[in-house]
Amino acid sequence: QVPLDESGGRLVQAGGSLRLSCAASGRPSAMGWFRQAPGKEREFVSVIAWSGGRTYYADSVKGRFTISRDNAKNTVYLQMNSLEPEDTAVYYCAASDLIYLLNGRYFDPSKYAYWGQGTQVTVSS
Repeated sequence: QVPLDESGGRLVQAGGSLRLSCAASGRPSAMGWFRQAPGKEREFVSVIAWSGGRTYYADSVKGRFTISRDNAKNTVYLQMNSLEPEDTAVYYCAASDLIYLLNGRYFDPSKYAYWGQGTQVTVSS
């Protein structure tokens, strides 16, 4: 198992920035961020491969969010800039042991075996 510990969510004004952190106790093949707004399905935000650092983003966050990793700390970050009220959601960190995840359905929550407890991000207008 790869227990995940998220942090960083809070209330922020539109146009502001936040950085979410997710510490993993192990070293998965890939780690991603998803989010879920009230009444909506969980949606893909971003993913990073632990080896090589390849990344993907949802169209809705491209150019505003940046995912990165710290190998020494087994931690993944999601830097969120130019936040919009539409970004309000519970953000979940997820990890996958699938080696070729980024060659396939990296946006599919079912491909991730491990999940954090979620952290609330609220963007006020």
